[in-house]
Amino acid sequence: VVVIEHNLDVIKTADWVIDLGPEGGSGGGQIIAEGTPEDVAQLAHSHTGRFLKPLLERKKGA
Repeated sequence: VVVIEHNLDVIKTADWVIDLGPEGGSGGGQIIAEGTPEDVAQLAHSHTGRFLKPLLERKKGA
């Protein structure tokens, strides 16, 4: 199943994430990162990863 999603609560539970960018619209279209949510969260060049990282760290500490 392929889901196109911007909700981080959905993304953090995915088995695999493919992050397209580097920006939206005509500034995107390239694969910036792919892997588990934890993998993507470690990549500073990924906008998705930067927003996902604190969410996953909070989940770990809970």
